[in-house]
Amino acid sequence: MIKEINGKNLSIDFLVSVSRDNCKIKLSDDSIQKINKCRQLVDKKISSGEIMYGINTGIGEFSETILNPDQIKDFQKYLVYNHAAGIGEPAPIDHVRAAMLSRINVHAKGMSGCRLIITETLVKMLNKGVTPYVCSKGSVGACGDLAPMSQIALVLLGEGKAYFENKLFDGKEAMNKAGIPIPGLEARDGLSVINGSNFLTGMSALFIHDTKKWFKQANIAAAMSMDALISNLGPLNKLIHEVRGFQGAVKSSNSLRRILKNGDLLNGSLDTKVQDAYSLRSTPQVIGSAIDYIDYCQKQVEIELNGVGDNPIFFVDRNIQLSGANFQGTPVSLPLDMLGAAVTMVSVLSERRMNRLNNPALSNGLPAFLTKGAGMFSGLMLSQYTADTQIVEQKILSAPASIQSIPAAADQEDFVSMGMNTALKNFQILDNAYGILGIEFFAAAQALDLREHKFGDGVTKAHRIIRKSVKFLDIDRPLYADHNKMKNLVKSCEILKEVELDLGDIYR
Repeated sequence: MIKEINGKNLSIDFLVSVSRDNCKIKLSDDSIQKINKCRQLVDKKISSGEIMYGINTGIGEFSETILNPDQIKDFQKYLVYNHAAGIGEPAPIDHVRAAMLSRINVHAKGMSGCRLIITETLVKMLNKGVTPYVCSKGSVGACGDLAPMSQIALVLLGEGKAYFENKLFDGKEAMNKAGIPIPGLEARDGLSVINGSNFLTGMSALFIHDTKKWFKQANIAAAMSMDALISNLGPLNKLIHEVRGFQGAVKSSNSLRRILKNGDLLNGSLDTKVQDAYSLRSTPQVIGSAIDYIDYCQKQVEIELNGVGDNPIFFVDRNIQLSGANFQGTPVSLPLDMLGAAVTMVSVLSERRMNRLNNPALSNGLPAFLTKGAGMFSGLMLSQYTADTQIVEQKILSAPASIQSIPAAADQEDFVSMGMNTALKNFQILDNAYGILGIEFFAAAQALDLREHKFGDGVTKAHRIIRKSVKFLDIDRPLYADHNKMKNLVKSCEILKEVELDLGDIYR
């Protein structure tokens, strides 16, 4: 199946299908016409000698420097050379592909002024699996993600490096092996590839996709812990959440009830406390807040994915170009900073439930640290240490990057979004979240094996999947292998897939 891209239809799911599942794309006929008409306008203005930023002027602090006609073409090459100034480990291939797709969709609006062959070459690179080698650090998230996007642009010159068929080649060789002609860069072409916050936006789209699934798994883990702790399920009554009105809390509480359905706890067969601690009682409100917020973040990112993030912007119907700051990454970095913090918040809630499972004073009759041989054995005592150290790292990373601006380019670029830092740290937060939630699942499964009542349908299914990966801890053993297995199990979403196979969408 080939999906058409037209500048206004790029959703997060669409982006994931291309960046990770290698779905093929093509430009719509309308976008091809728009790109060509815009280029005609650019060529006309260049011929008439009209001064245009980044085409016949320098950039940044050099924007007042006028280039002569002989310099215009070479300027694009040197622009890309100068800005390919990143550092660090290579970005994951799906991150690079997401950035490329995001940039293609900007071009598809027909307001960037590049030659059609530039956009079509990027399309071919995605379709044939040529992925530029990009350093993960170097962008400040304003004037676009210049450093990483320039490493993409280098391959359009037949330079830089690129992956093809799981091997890294010089850019020219990778393109030749894929049968893609090298277009080179002419007036406006280079800047049109690099001058948008497409890397941080593509990464943020992938983060939202993964985090949505993680929040669902947080609901499943919470239900397992509630069943194991014989919690009072009165706070899950839908009337409580409907009268307050937050839809995330309604979804979370409904999800918890469905996962616990047909178990003794939900059926009222077990004696419970009058009121539980907040880490149990407040679960729908806390996870629900994250559910509501991620919906807002998705809206913001999809606006950016389908907007014109460029400078200058060409309005063909008005015969003008306007310079502004639509490359500024703040509309994405600000909400995504808070979404990273939301993952940390839900992780803290997970660790607090795990603490109650471990603590005999709080666990409603479970043995200390979930071991039958307390004293000789320490059970899951150290599992909590492992969760705690990851949470501290999350808390450090949850400081917002979007307020950390440092002026650059001789103070011409005196406020930047630092949005690439947001995107990078969010994936570190989520990586820790997989481990933290995995440890709660591990503890909840251990606790359930020490109970004798009938569990909810979703709880039973999740427990069965966990036991395929990690055995009951009868006597102490090194736990690092179990922790890593549980982390990978959460990351794979296998628990979620299997539970939803029986229950359907747990938010339904």
